[in-house]
Amino acid sequence: MTTSERHPTRLDRESCYRAVKSRDRRFDGVFYTAVSTTGIYCRPSCPARTPAFHHVTFHPSAASAQAAGYRACKRCLPDATPGSPDWDVAATAAGRAMRLIADGVVDREGVDGLARRVGYTSRHLTRILTSELGAGPLALARARRAQTARVLIETTELTYADVAFASGFSSVRQFNDTIREVYAASPTDLRGRRGGRAATTGTVTMRLAVRTPYLGSALLAFLATRAVPGAEAAGEGWYARTLALPHGSGTVRLQLPDVDEPGQTAFAVATFALDDLRDTAAATERVRRMLDADCDPLAVADAFAGDPVIGPLARAWPGLRVPGHVDGHEIAVRAVLGQQVSVAGARTVATRLVEQHGRPITHPDGTLTRLFPDAETIAGLSPEDLPMPRSRGRALVALCEALAEGSLALDRGPDRDDVRRALLAIPGIGPWTADYIALRALGHPDVFLPTDVGIRDALLGLGQDPAAAAELAQGWSPWRSYAQLYLWQTLVKED
Repeated sequence: MTTSERHPTRLDRESCYRAVKSRDRRFDGVFYTAVSTTGIYCRPSCPARTPAFHHVTFHPSAASAQAAGYRACKRCLPDATPGSPDWDVAATAAGRAMRLIADGVVDREGVDGLARRVGYTSRHLTRILTSELGAGPLALARARRAQTARVLIETTELTYADVAFASGFSSVRQFNDTIREVYAASPTDLRGRRGGRAATTGTVTMRLAVRTPYLGSALLAFLATRAVPGAEAAGEGWYARTLALPHGSGTVRLQLPDVDEPGQTAFAVATFALDDLRDTAAATERVRRMLDADCDPLAVADAFAGDPVIGPLARAWPGLRVPGHVDGHEIAVRAVLGQQVSVAGARTVATRLVEQHGRPITHPDGTLTRLFPDAETIAGLSPEDLPMPRSRGRALVALCEALAEGSLALDRGPDRDDVRRALLAIPGIGPWTADYIALRALGHPDVFLPTDVGIRDALLGLGQDPAAAAELAQGWSPWRSYAQLYLWQTLVKED
């Protein structure tokens, strides 16, 4: 009996099989096809011959297929697909847990730590994950470690021991056993003739899968406009920043593609320089959040088709993404800095904070020299000493106190509505700030900022009444965050 048969999911066999027969790439990462006659599992778009209906079962996660005894197809590499967009759209407990598992929380804090962050007991969370994803937290974390290890083996210069610990394995033996079991190949087989790699220098270059179409140049421009010197840098076709990670600091440099062809998988090139290679998984997941890599752009475009305001914008800029962030605490601070000031003004204040209170990174890289100040540091400052109006300074310190003590978490673990209520309970934090944080820190696909100056200017430019912004946005649900970006994009092009 397979895992899917023991733990029924919402996957409909007939619909899944139609997607497999048509090799529909839109479902890559949404479900996996296991073939009983071969003992392998594939992505829906695998180019191999379509198996007979009675020989296949469908699984909601790679971990579910692995737990049922299937190994990954060497032809289509099913575990290398972008994650399911449902994790951010629905933001159920299972989806929030998957984000934290990808960040390495199970490896660092165990199942109890994961459950605590999501707000459930470990037993109940295991039941939820098994029901919705076909595997428990340990199996899901193991599948993520195996996928990270395979990418590192095939694309980097790291030794096998370094790959093992960078992927989150506790020992080289555990790493070897897992790779053999999941891929029916040894690490040496996966690397092939590229053996004899040099010892690690702490620098890892990876290709991060993103769904297409993907308008990477627009996301780069958004990040570059707001880049804070010392902690961020940008140039023609690239963006870089410092990273505060669980075991140390690091930097990342990104090159993002512009790919118009829909339904494919494209790759963003990310070069990480890390103090501790154990942070590889966390750094990768946080950058993927910033890139909005798991978004389903075809679903977004379909929702806007026929809309007189957003429809033409979606056709003009296919694949526009909502820029996420690598650190929820940082974007929360920057949201407060951006209250009632221009982007340039907020950037100036943020630069002063980094210069005065940012911790130097261990290995500076050009102009990247400091981390953005953490919540504990800002919570210890006096509002009178901050370069902003007194009332905003008090709001900033109160926000950082809540973040530092743990009464407020912005790691995508808690329920989004609970986070919004907690933010609004802080004096000086209003709806614009709370929703901007939800947009960029929590990956919420359905928030809108009707009072934002940029939105009002964009609507005026499109011949719409800004006073009716909130009413207009009701028709753009459940993708109002993307409508927000399309409207902002009109201002960029006018410049």
